[in-house]
Amino acid sequence: MSLLMVRHGQASAGAADYDCLSERGLKQSQRLGHWLADSGHSFNAVVVGGMRRHRQTLEAIQQAYAERGMSLPEAQADDGLNEFDHHAVFDGFIRDHPEHPAVLGRNTGGLQALGAMIHAALGAWAEDRIADVPETWQAFGARACAAGERLARHSGSNDVLVLTSGGVISRLAQRALGAPDRTAIDLNLSLRNSGLCEFHSRPYGLALGSWNALPHLHDARELWTYY
Repeated sequence: MSLLMVRHGQASAGAADYDCLSERGLKQSQRLGHWLADSGHSFNAVVVGGMRRHRQTLEAIQQAYAERGMSLPEAQADDGLNEFDHHAVFDGFIRDHPEHPAVLGRNTGGLQALGAMIHAALGAWAEDRIADVPETWQAFGARACAAGERLARHSGSNDVLVLTSGGVISRLAQRALGAPDRTAIDLNLSLRNSGLCEFHSRPYGLALGSWNALPHLHDARELWTYY
């Protein structure tokens, strides 16, 4: 069985409601849907996380299939595919480590400085150096892997489309590769919005097949986003 895992389209960073696709995120998702339909992708099952940006990404893909006279199976929800509370992690890192260079420089260097702050915050979270977060790094990893195990056992399915977030996908890749936490963080930060990652179900668990592909945006570099 193959799982095609999609990181949601760009959300609304900086807005009052982050959990909503931006205009660019909607375009990414629409283009992905058209590419999947036009390249003959059919799925026996669709599984979606419980966040609004997951559902909106799926809705755009469903609409693209409908425009081609095609349809997808009815989606099944799995809240285990939800992202960690990034506000709690990042705000907690800033609160607990106010003198960290990445915190002091986060507003001065654009996306590069933001990426450095996120990387440092995730590293501190993985090492239990942030207090009062609703979910530990270890608990999040266990939740993501449990969702992956449910996907691998999907009854009667050969190809499954999965709509989720970068943190979940990176933790599943970490487990598949037997990689350390640092690699999981690097994988997370490498994922582009609406990027495709392929996993295959094996007797020993999920195996990673491909990572972070953007065939639907090959001619639209302006739509490549990470945050």
